[in-house]
Amino acid sequence: MQFDSKMLQAYLVGGTQDTHYNPTEFLQKVELAMQSGITAFQYREKGDSRLTRQERLEMAQRLRKLTHHYHIPYFIDDNEKLALQVGADGVHVGQKDQRIETVIRRAAGKLMIGYSCNTPSEIKRANQLTAVDYVGAGPVFPTNSKADADPVLGLTKLHQLVQVSHHPIVAIGGLNPNNVKTTAKTGVVGGAVISMILQSENIPQTVNQLRHAFR
Repeated sequence: MQFDSKMLQAYLVGGTQDTHYNPTEFLQKVELAMQSGITAFQYREKGDSRLTRQERLEMAQRLRKLTHHYHIPYFIDDNEKLALQVGADGVHVGQKDQRIETVIRRAAGKLMIGYSCNTPSEIKRANQLTAVDYVGAGPVFPTNSKADADPVLGLTKLHQLVQVSHHPIVAIGGLNPNNVKTTAKTGVVGGAVISMILQSENIPQTVNQLRHAFR
């Protein structure tokens, strides 16, 4: 699959920890989000997950089938080996994860690559990496979805990162229906969300709000 920045408009990220460790609920909500029009999905099973390694593989395979069915780009967080094993479309790498150069060496040309960058210096380093397809920046706002999240950026700093970056940036962290429009004005190409969709009482409406903000 060829990278297109439009696939970042409504980017759902999540794992079973985001539905109270209930795999069935997780799959149901993710499929509803896919039916509702999300533009990409990233499987991110946290380190304290209650799934065994085999269960993670099986979950990744089930999500691959869903993303194929709904024609949605499929990324896996911080595990290019698993991404290649299940035939995912991409991998997302954080600053605290494996060295980006290692992932590029193993996955360039085989997977799309996303890279978390939250400071101008990190962005400038990413600018030198032509194998990187997009940058994820955040948390933009306070978030409860990631216990080890970096300090909040805010919209001003996010806009500054957009101006420096050679890669398209997707905003992540604390996005909700009340702030996605102002977030879009910073120049980011989309919003990557967890709770906004997985904790929504009306997933189709929420996905529509997210897509509309970044059109």
